[in-house]
Amino acid sequence: MRGRDKFKKYKFLINSLVKFSYILPYQLRLKLFRSFRMLQGLKGLLIRYVLLKTIAKKCGDNVSIHPNAYIFNPQNLSVGDNVSIHPLCYIESLGEVEIGNDVSIAHGVTIMSTNHNYNQLEVPINNQGITKEKVIIKNNVWIGAKATILAGVIISSGSIIGAGVLVNKNVQENHIVGGIPAKLIKIRK
Repeated sequence: MRGRDKFKKYKFLINSLVKFSYILPYQLRLKLFRSFRMLQGLKGLLIRYVLLKTIAKKCGDNVSIHPNAYIFNPQNLSVGDNVSIHPLCYIESLGEVEIGNDVSIAHGVTIMSTNHNYNQLEVPINNQGITKEKVIIKNNVWIGAKATILAGVIISSGSIIGAGVLVNKNVQENHIVGGIPAKLIKIRK
C-alpha cells in the first residue's frame, strides 16, 4: 500500500491529531518538531507531519518528512500535497520556500532562501546581514540527491534536478538539468 493510500485510510485520525495538537502553544510545537527530527518509522513520520501541519505557513495532505531532515523557519514554508522530504535535507525558509504538489526531494538536498550580503569591502561579510529571496518549486518536480537550490530560484512544473546539481537560476517547465551550475540536459516530452 502506497503512502498516499495509507494517508487516505487514516485521514480522519490524522486530522484529529492535528486539531488536538493546536492545544499546545506554538513555541512548544516548534520545539517538539525539532525534538522528533530523528524518530524513525511510521510514528516519526506521523508526529513530524502533525506538528508541521500546525507550524508551517501551509502544509497539504500526505507530506512525509523523513528522519534527520532539517527544516528551519517552518512558519515561512508552504508545502503542497504528496510531498516527500528525505533524510539529511536542509531547508532554510527564512526568505520563504514554496513547494508544490507531487514533489520528491531526495536525501541530502539543500534549499536556501537567504544569501549573505558582501558588497561593503570595509565590513566583514559576516557583519553585512543577509538578503531573503523566495524559492518556488512548482508541481511534479523531482530533486535528485545532494542537489543545492539557491535563494530566489523558481523550478517550474515537470522538471527534474539531477543529483549533485547546483541550481542558481530558474529552471523551465519539463527541463532536466545537471551539473555545476545547472545546465539543460534534456527536455521531457
